[in-house]
Amino acid sequence: MKKFIKLLCVICVLILVLTGCGNRTNEETSASSVQSQVETINISYVTAPLNVPSIIEKNENLFEKEFGDIKINFPEITQGSKMTEAIATEDLDFCNALGGTSAIIGKVNGVDLKIVGIYSRAPKGFTIMTNDKNIQSVKDLKGKKIAGPKGTILHQLLIAAGNEANVSINDMKFIQMDIGNGVSSMMSGNVDAALVAGPAVIKAQEGGAHILRNGEGLLDATIVIGVRAGFLKEHPDLVEKYMHVHENALKIMEENEEKMVKMVAEETGVSVEEVKAMYPWYDFNPMITEKDIKELEKTQDFLFDNDMIPEKIELKTLLIEK
Repeated sequence: MKKFIKLLCVICVLILVLTGCGNRTNEETSASSVQSQVETINISYVTAPLNVPSIIEKNENLFEKEFGDIKINFPEITQGSKMTEAIATEDLDFCNALGGTSAIIGKVNGVDLKIVGIYSRAPKGFTIMTNDKNIQSVKDLKGKKIAGPKGTILHQLLIAAGNEANVSINDMKFIQMDIGNGVSSMMSGNVDAALVAGPAVIKAQEGGAHILRNGEGLLDATIVIGVRAGFLKEHPDLVEKYMHVHENALKIMEENEEKMVKMVAEETGVSVEEVKAMYPWYDFNPMITEKDIKELEKTQDFLFDNDMIPEKIELKTLLIEK
């Protein structure tokens, strides 16, 4: 009888072990099957203002190494509005460096995207500049022509700096223009000031322009990492892998700064010295903090108060659920 009971116990243990292995195999097969359904992942690629993680990820083939047989495309979409349009048409899966302004505008307009992390915060990297020596403060911009991209962090900075100096945006002549054309117009005297970010700040300074105000104390210049909500719902494991790659890039940046600086200089066309000067301006911690949420709330207030969105949204609907 005892032998029979022992034999029965052994059989039960074997059944449990085999069942466990079978379940695990099924789970692994299922996960592999889900991943195999995805043939291509589209990740936006933009280097400005100083998107170091993106440059590392692309040049070191980090996504290709992580995703294996899945093809990785890097469409160069530099405008936030174009990124959210591509999300809406499912031509883009990840927005690697999307302005908080663009993310909110997109969501309000029905684009189903989620913020999965913070890309960067760089209040020092976003500036109001002039090449006119007679203009020494934002207060001097009353009645002047200022060029810059509308509905962006830079536009938000202009309004915030104006309010600080008791100069309304209505007292300035704001002209919609991208950063490059804005700087050119400022240097040639066609406009009195320009909204400038990233390497263009250093280049403008080298040409004789000076900074009137940066974002310090006014805004954090929050750039986010966005994902197509449908992709997140169908492939949460791939989104997790994506963030793992991003964290690896940050680790490489920290552990091999010299290599990173050279790589960024080559990719952006600025000097190693200029990269070293700008790099400390940026905080690339991807964690979404309460302060980040408050900054996004400030951004939404700016957009609503200036008639760039018809209504406000509950910002939590834009953030990935933890």
